[in-house]
Amino acid sequence: MSNERNLRKRALCMAMGICLASMASAPVLAQSVTGAVAGRAEAGQQVTINNPATGLTRSVTVGSDGNYRIGQLPPGDYTLSTGSGEPISVGVSIGGTTTVNLTGSGAVDLAAVQVVGSRVINRVDVRSTESATNIRREEIARMPVDQSLTSVALLAPGVVSSAASFGGLNFGGSSVAENVVYINGLNVTDPYRRQGFSSVPFGFYEEFQVKTGGYSAEFGRSTGGVINAVTRSGTNDFHAGAEFTMEPNAWSSPAKDRFYKDGDVVERDRTSRDGASFYKANVWASGALIQDRLFFFGMYEQRDSNPRDIDTVEAWYTDSNNDFWGGKLDWQINDSHLLSLLAFSDKSESDTLKYDYDWDTATRGAAQGGSVAGSGGDNWSLTYTGNFTQNFVAKAMYGVNKRSSDSFSQWDPYCSILDRDGTYTAIFGPKTMREGCAPSTSGISYRDDKREAARLDFEWTLGDHLLRFGADQEVMDSTTSALYPGDGVRYRLMGMPDDATPDERTLPNGAVVPVGVNAYLDGRYKVTGAPVSTKAQAIYIEDNWNVTPNLLLNLGVRADMFENTLASGVTFAKADFSDMVSPRLGFSWDIMGDGTTKLFGNAGRYYIPLTNKLTDYFGGGTIDEHTYYVLDGWEERIDPILGTPYLYPIIGEQLGPVNTEGNAPAPDDVRTAVARDLKQVFQDEFIIGFQQALSQAWSWGVNATYRKMTRAVEDVSIRHVEGCPWYSGDWPILNPGETNTLWCPDTEQWVTFDNSEDGYITSGSGIVMGYKRPRRTYKAVEFQLDRAWDDKWALNVSYLWSKSDGNIEGPVNSDTGYNDTSLVQYYDHPAVNERYGPTFNDYRHQIKIRGSYKFNDMWSVGSTLSVRSGGPITAFGVSWPDDNRTAGGPSEYSGGGSGWLCESGCGDWSTRQLVYTEKGAFGRMPWVTDLGASVMWTLPSDRIDLKARFSVYNLLNQQTKINVHSRYESTPGNMMPHFGEAKAWQSPRYMQLVVTWNFF
Repeated sequence: MSNERNLRKRALCMAMGICLASMASAPVLAQSVTGAVAGRAEAGQQVTINNPATGLTRSVTVGSDGNYRIGQLPPGDYTLSTGSGEPISVGVSIGGTTTVNLTGSGAVDLAAVQVVGSRVINRVDVRSTESATNIRREEIARMPVDQSLTSVALLAPGVVSSAASFGGLNFGGSSVAENVVYINGLNVTDPYRRQGFSSVPFGFYEEFQVKTGGYSAEFGRSTGGVINAVTRSGTNDFHAGAEFTMEPNAWSSPAKDRFYKDGDVVERDRTSRDGASFYKANVWASGALIQDRLFFFGMYEQRDSNPRDIDTVEAWYTDSNNDFWGGKLDWQINDSHLLSLLAFSDKSESDTLKYDYDWDTATRGAAQGGSVAGSGGDNWSLTYTGNFTQNFVAKAMYGVNKRSSDSFSQWDPYCSILDRDGTYTAIFGPKTMREGCAPSTSGISYRDDKREAARLDFEWTLGDHLLRFGADQEVMDSTTSALYPGDGVRYRLMGMPDDATPDERTLPNGAVVPVGVNAYLDGRYKVTGAPVSTKAQAIYIEDNWNVTPNLLLNLGVRADMFENTLASGVTFAKADFSDMVSPRLGFSWDIMGDGTTKLFGNAGRYYIPLTNKLTDYFGGGTIDEHTYYVLDGWEERIDPILGTPYLYPIIGEQLGPVNTEGNAPAPDDVRTAVARDLKQVFQDEFIIGFQQALSQAWSWGVNATYRKMTRAVEDVSIRHVEGCPWYSGDWPILNPGETNTLWCPDTEQWVTFDNSEDGYITSGSGIVMGYKRPRRTYKAVEFQLDRAWDDKWALNVSYLWSKSDGNIEGPVNSDTGYNDTSLVQYYDHPAVNERYGPTFNDYRHQIKIRGSYKFNDMWSVGSTLSVRSGGPITAFGVSWPDDNRTAGGPSEYSGGGSGWLCESGCGDWSTRQLVYTEKGAFGRMPWVTDLGASVMWTLPSDRIDLKARFSVYNLLNQQTKINVHSRYESTPGNMMPHFGEAKAWQSPRYMQLVVTWNFF
């Protein structure tokens, strides 16, 4: 704090213009983990930048055109000087360029900056052509923002929390499976479904950048948004601290019990007694191992969570006690070369026990089973930055990101699955005592994901041109497996009546159940899954060209390629660099020439590759074997976990050989499973915007965005291909609505067909048709008003009008709650994508307000408000004109659906009278309001840094419905009982106390 006071006493304090929400940031640099300082000065003058905390010093000579630039700077606070005049304090932010224009004497040109209090804020960044929001850790501490990357991202305009059953974030009309997340330049996005990401404790982060559009050619593999974060680093001064976060269950409002109009409790059952207490504590330290050269930052965090899910007759109690460790080493080899090592582990595990429960007496009974869920993994990255001359910089990064998703139970090492076939119960009657000790008939599932990432980035300044170019590669491996617990065999009790015929006594392996044997066991040994892999590569080049002192052009192109391989090593799908070319074009015009008013825009194409889930679905092998045994009676055993008795079958004589007919090795021929000429999904985006500084503190901006996607990669129901009768009920991976080529086993030749005209034949009428080409558009206009923080108060207000239309949401389907990326139901039947209209995440109006106010050195308050309109309510039927085949099922989480609803004659396809309904024909859900408030207390002491922040989330306790049952019919003409009624609601109010003690 003393250093801060000394800096304030200097002639001028310069900081990066990011405040609560910058409306745009500068061109990104090497995965945006660094920043830059640039501006104008006297030609030939030497400009030097220094980080007092680390001793890093760099100098450049101003070019003959009067411009200078110092790039690849780690985020932090610097001083800038020219050898004359007082040094200037400059803040360098992630992915941004701080503009500092100097006069001949080395002083700041005050005509091109805005002064807020003692700080100079770059309110309008004329070097930016993208849409992004930068937020630092200190800024978030002033407001009620929950401790997660998701909560930070939701501060940005155009980012909303999905109301789908599987959650996630929607960026600019995209689905939840189109985003990427980086930590210190390492991609930590889930490679399997692309819907989750690795994370670290909130206190481990230093700064966040949320990109909502217009990213440079360096970024790819996303048609949604980018969350970019950097972690904290050490300095010359030793620092340490501790933080405690408390969310007792008593501080949360209960969720309401929900009932349908007919009185039935909703599928989620009771919720009013659910709850959880959450506590976590971390300790951290940072400093220098070698002064000015080698720095460290390390953190350890312990978390304790105990969710309770209490329903009418059952209750689930979960204990999740996990820890985190992470650290960062920064070695400044010299002022021109830096080596950084990041390592962290986010492994976690939770144990759940299931109990009997009596709702009326609020009594928990005996445990009946349980499960264990594991996730996370170990991660690390090594990054080298070299400034070889003042005009040429190189950067190299290599890292490993690991994730896991495991599901098993505490009984698995001891208990095999035992279940009954109806034939056994028909002879011996229902069970009178517990049979077997396995808590369920579910098996064990494991999935391990590993990403090895490497990249090279270069910057070369040539006069008015800043050339940036590079390459990256990611190898993403996923290994899945599913098996049965215990001895690996699931035993099924089978009955054989005395009067069974010889054919009925013959088993699938050819053996015969002997006469007089009335019971036998079917022992099934099944193991599925195998490793699959994706190799993704990219190259890019970009020119940031200052055409004039006031006009910047950003000209770039990116080319991607990838290859998905099966467990057998066979290529499943492949795209070359020429197949995925992404041009990017942006401009920024400093209209007045003084940095206060800017017109900017960009246009670009963005590709998204296939996930490992898609490859795994087609490429895994299966061992599926059945062995049959005579049942020789029962014996009583003791449950190894509960200590209670249960019955277990005595396995007798084996009947015949092992039946191996179900074994299926990983395929080595996928010509009928995936189109030979498969083309990849891309989105075109156009943005135009305007920014202006109204005063020293206030600024405003407006921009418009248009996004269009016209391609999909999906499994498509192919029931007809002219010239190849073999395709009569298969689901190959295609580009629906386009020309595709598949292998025809009947003719042993490739067959090419137009899927917009062929691919489906109706059942009954025999009409041949194709599928509509996918299309999704997003139109938005965004307005922002920002008041910069001046150590007293700050405010940001944004309003976004948007419209999301399409016949496909993206690679997932939120309408029906299905999230197997690129394996959803849009093309299970032509009826499913027939309708074009508002998508599930079409929220027309979004209002976000956030601000903070400091009363004095002891007390400050903050607040956030998010208000959005509701999404559309769409009906899904099960039939289609002239077709006897179902167009969807009654389940909320599978089966597609049709816009045609049957009114009469529903029993036969030829007599049905159907009425067509548009998307959103049944109105919209209500507006959703979320108000948060916080108060922070700071100990007024120069020697002790102690703070306590108490936050209330969803202060008004709004539990608004956010999703409804969309299935209209179970069968033609038979309406589902709960169509249009809510099935998901806004989370209730909860409170949080965060106590932070930093000592020096």
